[in-house]
Amino acid sequence: MNSIFLAQTAPEEPNPLGFNLPEFILVLIIFGLLFLLIRKYVVPAFEKSFAERRDAIEGGIERAELAQAEAARLLEQYNAQLAEARAEAAQIREGARAEAQRIVEDLRSQAQEESARIVARGAEQLAAQRSQVVRELRGEIGILAVELSEKIVGQQLADDANVRSTVDAFLADIERQSTAGASGGSGSTAGSGA
Repeated sequence: MNSIFLAQTAPEEPNPLGFNLPEFILVLIIFGLLFLLIRKYVVPAFEKSFAERRDAIEGGIERAELAQAEAARLLEQYNAQLAEARAEAAQIREGARAEAQRIVEDLRSQAQEESARIVARGAEQLAAQRSQVVRELRGEIGILAVELSEKIVGQQLADDANVRSTVDAFLADIERQSTAGASGGSGSTAGSGA
């Protein structure tokens, strides 16, 4: 019996599947302390880190949206400036065309005026040369008429007044015949002698 009693009074080995209340309470206290420490120090750091990352991501998205809006605004401004430049270029082209047309008209007008002036000057010079030629011819015709008359009559015509009146009458008769011939009529030939 001794052995049975000894067997019953000997300490028992702990049951690995059994429940040890003091150890459980100690583990529960350590777990609670760890939970409080993690909740007080570690969780806020993680939350802060997560918040910073979230802000960085959201801020990056927001900055990207702002950059995209700015790019769209700049593109719209560029297109407006381009349209304005095209309109201004078209206006400059039209102005240049109008100016060129005005210059052409001015040059044409100046050329016509210059042409008219040259024609008028030519007509004046022609008239002056005609009257000079007529004067020279009158003098020569007068001399020739006197010489011819002297040969026909056989005497010398010394009276200058008579000679001059005879020549003038002869030339007037020639002018009447030329104007009458130009107008379609025929003139009479009248000779005058001294």
